Amino acid sequence: MSSQVQVQAQSLVQSVDWLAIAPPTIAAVVALVVLVADLFLGDHRKALLGWISVAGLALAGLALLPLLDGDRSTFCLTGDPDVCSYTADRFTLVVQFLVLGGALLAALLSMTALKDADKDADKELPEGEFWFLLLSSAAGAALLPASRDLATLIVALEVASLPAFALVGIRHGDRRSSEAALKFFLSSVTATAVSLMGVSFVYASTGTLYLTGIATGIEDVDGQLHTLAQAGVVLTLVGFAFKTAAVPFHFWVPDTYVGAPLPVAAYLSVVGKAVGFSGLILVTVIALPSYADVWGPALAALAALTMTIGNVGALRQRPTRAYSAVRLLAWSSVGQAGYLLVPIAAAAYSEDAEKAVGSTLAYALMYAAVNLGAFAVAALVARTKPLNRVGDYRGLYASRPLAALVLGFFLLCLAGLPPGVIGLFAKVTVFSAAVDAGLGWLAVVMAVNVVIALFYYLQWTSLLFRAPEGEPAAHRVPAPLTAAIALTAVLGVALSGAPQLVLRFSDTGLF
Repeated sequence: MSSQVQVQAQSLVQSVDWLAIAPPTIAAVVALVVLVADLFLGDHRKALLGWISVAGLALAGLALLPLLDGDRSTFCLTGDPDVCSYTADRFTLVVQFLVLGGALLAALLSMTALKDADKDADKELPEGEFWFLLLSSAAGAALLPASRDLATLIVALEVASLPAFALVGIRHGDRRSSEAALKFFLSSVTATAVSLMGVSFVYASTGTLYLTGIATGIEDVDGQLHTLAQAGVVLTLVGFAFKTAAVPFHFWVPDTYVGAPLPVAAYLSVVGKAVGFSGLILVTVIALPSYADVWGPALAALAALTMTIGNVGALRQRPTRAYSAVRLLAWSSVGQAGYLLVPIAAAAYSEDAEKAVGSTLAYALMYAAVNLGAFAVAALVARTKPLNRVGDYRGLYASRPLAALVLGFFLLCLAGLPPGVIGLFAKVTVFSAAVDAGLGWLAVVMAVNVVIALFYYLQWTSLLFRAPEGEPAAHRVPAPLTAAIALTAVLGVALSGAPQLVLRFSDTGLF
């Protein structure tokens, strides 16, 4: 009897593929190392925590290289090795590369921000807690695209989100930062509650949490549970729409970006979006393909609303007024989220859903590089002009010619104009996905929004090269900030020279 119990217990023990889970694991372990090291380092040596964090994120990114050889899965059912909770396929690697790369660049920006904050007692940031929270959030964000069951998906989503709340409000005594954190917290908690209710309905209808199991089970739902299953699908989609900042769930974005420390806003604009969109892709394309007639039209409508309201909101941030440059980037981020939704909606109508998903990833990679670059230049300007208004960029070329040229290039990429070829290529890819799926009306809406966006992107770009209103301020640029600007600029220029590399890299293996 005891031998039978031992055999049964051994059969329930899951083997762990440590190589597959290495990227998020390394980020989580380094987070704990930083938290413990903070207890023993004196104030004059706190900068070492930043370098440890940057090295940890770089190491986590390098851990992706051994996974390029083929798909790997772990935490699988003992009776069915094909049903797993964690899968490191091509889709996972692309999103993890985006997440860890975005977190690394945000960390470089943070090193400068933390050093500057130490000089101002009113803006001082706790370094140990900051790095722990950033690495913890990055670990959760890296876990999410590999999640193949709804429980792991929701846990990863919260591990990525909870530290982000604290990062937004980490400036003690800053009323604007606290208000931004509260708005972010309330909207995210609401999204999680709605998602959990939707997940519970889907589980009640299908009897499984595994995405592939849901895809099979939801097609044969009993007639009495059909309405429950539909409600679960809708609620789950609504929850992820909050995370992606899709309209009408975008209200938290502008105030959160402005109130948060600038590196945190840059992190949220890229990594936060990667988390929301990768979760949305997993739920719709893998778990709910049979409900494409429900989520397809819903996402198409959300895409049209999001890009339109985002671009109109950005259009109101005139350089002649005292509007924040970060607020303009926040509204621009909402508009870009609309473009990212287009290929996911197209996947519901297209015969080649994998190609449509690849279009979203290609656009996300382009957006991550150039948007982080724009935030890096904004961090440079904020060192001498803390209000960081759009009007403060007037005549930037006179004081910082390279920074002005780089920012102009990033803005042209976001607008989709040469020489920002990578931005044009990404927009054409998304546009083609809509046309190929028969969503001509959505392609027209996108074309109109691209024209609207041209106005405020070009207006900001022209401001960089106008005559300055006063004497240009000169100051030394810290090495981490210089590295962040240089990395994003080199990446943007290189991809503009060979834009097809992005599409090849983002070719997923979801199916």
